[in-house]
Amino acid sequence: MEKSNSDRAVRSLVRLASAGATARTLNLIHTWRKFGRDEEYRAAPMFNNPALNRSILVKHRLRRNEAEEFQSFAQTSTKVLLPIDVTDLKMGARYFFVGLRGYPEMLSELKVDEHDANLLALIDSLPSLDPFLMRERLKRSGFEPARLYFDLSDADMKKMMAFAAHELRPLIGRSSVGEEAGREHGAARLAAKILANEGDANMEPMRLAMNMDRTEFEEGVFCWKGFIYYKWTLADLLPQAEPIGKEIGEVKGQGPMSMDDKIYLGRSKTNLRKNLTAACRSVTKTIKVYDDAFRGLTHKDRPQDFRDFLRQAPALFQEIGERLGGVQHIITFWRYRFPEGQRVKIPSEELVELFKEFESSLNFDADAQR
Repeated sequence: MEKSNSDRAVRSLVRLASAGATARTLNLIHTWRKFGRDEEYRAAPMFNNPALNRSILVKHRLRRNEAEEFQSFAQTSTKVLLPIDVTDLKMGARYFFVGLRGYPEMLSELKVDEHDANLLALIDSLPSLDPFLMRERLKRSGFEPARLYFDLSDADMKKMMAFAAHELRPLIGRSSVGEEAGREHGAARLAAKILANEGDANMEPMRLAMNMDRTEFEEGVFCWKGFIYYKWTLADLLPQAEPIGKEIGEVKGQGPMSMDDKIYLGRSKTNLRKNLTAACRSVTKTIKVYDDAFRGLTHKDRPQDFRDFLRQAPALFQEIGERLGGVQHIITFWRYRFPEGQRVKIPSEELVELFKEFESSLNFDADAQR
């Protein structure tokens, strides 16, 4: 197990610990700080092991020297950061990768039980740590930690607030949810409640209209937040997909290249552009299912349409989470690696590795979607 306490590593740890769940990071320190005293947190922990339950898990793209330390070929792994002192992150952290050589011995050293070992393996197999996708996949495999473990980051919540309020505005004025204030204020209040998973007395008429018991309604509000999150994410990514797809199609590696790599890159450019477009189209199609159901609630006086959608929503999280996670990874990493307006420069060998990673993260058959 490695120890990381350099100035740069400590700054990175502090920055990670200040956020909540994202598609790349599962921050259990944040959850502990925010909910550690809650009965729900104590009753249904993510991990049995206290150190793991106050760790930070990161989806990490392996560098070449790191990949050589794995027993089998891997391009990404789950990095588990264990702070030396969770009350003072400046002390640094120990860390390990799931699947690294000597991994079973590391788990034994940490006294990790079978439940936690199986859960780590499952999390490592996920394409992303998107909280909605992750919760559904864990639930299907028999793991049901408290819902509060799947909170969005505070930063994402703030960014989503205006979008969510605009999204929910058609609902205000059609129920008592926002009668005490104007439409804008009422929409903002409702957005805050849904994003915080709060269902209070003001939302009771909606629950009754959809004929849902309180437990089912709470689950429904969580799913509702999930689709608002996916729709917000898609709205941010779509304008970037076409120009980045064009850059992928035009990029040329620098330096010597084997004939096999030339053939691979030519084929991969075409496939990546096609699959990126098809994945965006697939996510857009699923979002339309949500839009149609929500329109039934707001414009057609058919609350049962939205209720039925919320009941089936968890089954949609896996597909939309995987598709959107792949698109998000390609777009965000490409733009981070190659800022807009700058000439794309990359060694041929690195470009081959990058395209293989993109194909793996997208893992999408565009032809099957036609």
